[in-house]
Amino acid sequence: MSVPTLKQAPLRENTRIMGVGAYRPGVIVTNDDVCQWIDSSDEWIRQRTGIITRHRAPANISVIDMAEGAAREALQKAGIEASQLGAVIVSTVTHPYATPSAAASLADRLGATPAPAFDISAACAGYCYGIAQADALVRSGTADYVLVVGAEKLSDVIDNTERTISFLLGDGAGAVVIGPSDTPGIGPSVWGSDGSKWDAIGMTHSMLDLRELASAGKQGGALSAEEAAVTDAAVWPTLRQDGQTVFRWAVWEMAKVAQQALDAAGITADDLAAFIPHQANMRIIDEMAKKLKLPENVIIARDIADAGNTSAASIPLATHRLLQENPQLSGGLALQIGFGAGLVFGAQVIVLP
Repeated sequence: MSVPTLKQAPLRENTRIMGVGAYRPGVIVTNDDVCQWIDSSDEWIRQRTGIITRHRAPANISVIDMAEGAAREALQKAGIEASQLGAVIVSTVTHPYATPSAAASLADRLGATPAPAFDISAACAGYCYGIAQADALVRSGTADYVLVVGAEKLSDVIDNTERTISFLLGDGAGAVVIGPSDTPGIGPSVWGSDGSKWDAIGMTHSMLDLRELASAGKQGGALSAEEAAVTDAAVWPTLRQDGQTVFRWAVWEMAKVAQQALDAAGITADDLAAFIPHQANMRIIDEMAKKLKLPENVIIARDIADAGNTSAASIPLATHRLLQENPQLSGGLALQIGFGAGLVFGAQVIVLP
């Protein structure tokens, strides 16, 4: 018996970023504000991280609210209606529901229904993971246009009094629209993970921990001092990191990944117009630039000074600001690289919209 030949979607050769949008919450938290919670100083924070301020969202603004703000601007700049989207991808680790996804709600708000919608949990590499998937979806013919959003409300998952990571973090959202192109606009993605350092950045407790402790309390069981502290709302599961491990990994290993992305795209650092790394720490950014031997004319994104570390939102937010402040970069090549909890990483060379 003969087997019918299946039809497959026609392939596209090239893709590009068509538009970038951003949402920055209105609450500005200075280093002096942070020093009310930790024993530090504005000078120390600036020297160690390069951060001067960070944006934080008020209680009534959610991850989805910020994602919507960024997405609407990206769609407008791309000249695309939400109804034309073939997929909606949200990269976030701070949507407060394990399910349903932030992306499904966002797609509905935008008017993108019935586009498939899903979230990515890849921390600070989440945006680059989203770009890799959007590029593949468009090139495979599965979607004409894909919305990729990095959105984080990290202020919901920090303990302001701890010193390893809380003072670094900010809130915000950045978004791009990916679509077909006559010429190459997104280089090959270099991405991966190193689970051997799984606990270098993560949460203090799991949801199961809280459920078990809350259940013990309801049954009248005696809680130890540690267990009582865990059930206190003030120590809801929050982020921690092993700063030295993360710093060394980012500086030494991620510079190699960045170089691999340049090689995969068939260009050198001399061809770049901009370098847009994850905004983790200004010292990491500077060290990576040195290791890549970037020419002086390459503009380096330093959004961290005013925005802090916004995890999955950091690269699109930095891209948005870079284009606002340097419109001449449009059409130039940029190397972007994200890296963070997992540990995970992703990088691509792109043509700036």
